[in-house]
Amino acid sequence: MFPSMMQPLLERYLSYLRFELNLSPNSCSAYLDDARKLVRYLSDEGLSLEGLTYEQMQGFVAGLYDIGIQPRSVARIISGAKSFCRFLQLEGYMEADPSELLETPRIGRHLPDVLTTEEVDRMLEACLERGGAEMLRNRAILEVLFSCGLRVSELCGLKMGDLFLDEAYLRVYGKGRKHRLVPMSPSAIEEVRRYLLSPRPQPQRGQEEYVFLSRRGRAISRIMVFVLVRELAGLAGLGQRKISPHTLRHSFATVLLEGGAGLQAIQLMLGHEDISTTEIYTHIDRSSLREEIERYHPRNRKTHV
Repeated sequence: MFPSMMQPLLERYLSYLRFELNLSPNSCSAYLDDARKLVRYLSDEGLSLEGLTYEQMQGFVAGLYDIGIQPRSVARIISGAKSFCRFLQLEGYMEADPSELLETPRIGRHLPDVLTTEEVDRMLEACLERGGAEMLRNRAILEVLFSCGLRVSELCGLKMGDLFLDEAYLRVYGKGRKHRLVPMSPSAIEEVRRYLLSPRPQPQRGQEEYVFLSRRGRAISRIMVFVLVRELAGLAGLGQRKISPHTLRHSFATVLLEGGAGLQAIQLMLGHEDISTTEIYTHIDRSSLREEIERYHPRNRKTHV
């Protein structure tokens, strides 16, 4: 365990994440956990924050590999440790940031799985097969994820005051509590209206404004949405693939790109700060173009004698 004397400093760091950087609760929790990892390492090695060096930070990273943490997770922990070190420098605990030159592991670009419109329709039909009191809610969730490209946390945090169904858009609070306006398709509006007009669970105190509720009347959780999407994918015959709520977001972006939408428009609708994050969808589109060329170009057709 890290020394109890470090707890007040970590609490101040949490306040910094919440109020200075305006990060979401999930991001705050992840960054705080990374800071705790660094503090535990320093305690185990008998090192101090004030005298922390670049070489010691390298030792911290090497220890992550030693216990079998995968490169993608190492990269995330390094990002959290860097944030903590910047905070310590701002607070005057360090004269220089020892993590400034720390390199993150190279991670190969992973092309996310995507669904076709027909496969999404099969998942919507699976809601009917699954049935239950939540059927209309589940259809509305799938349609909003696919038609609006929301992150699962954005969907769970959606409130009644964020819906502008007559104007055909919704307001989303994304990372850093930055909001954006996302157009809604007619099918998404229809599914949401049907859900809101249906009998819903009695909201618990403080949960009245949330759009998507659990059986217990609380805002639906991220885990519940993950489980729901996986179950519906299985009923739709897609269970052999790793389908998640984020798959629907990727599918939203890919369908837009294939339909001719520009990267900047997709960037705005997804809420990406950096266009390079959005550019991954050009790789997906190129791979589908390659398949089309190999299938239809006369030079790629096999001739039979």
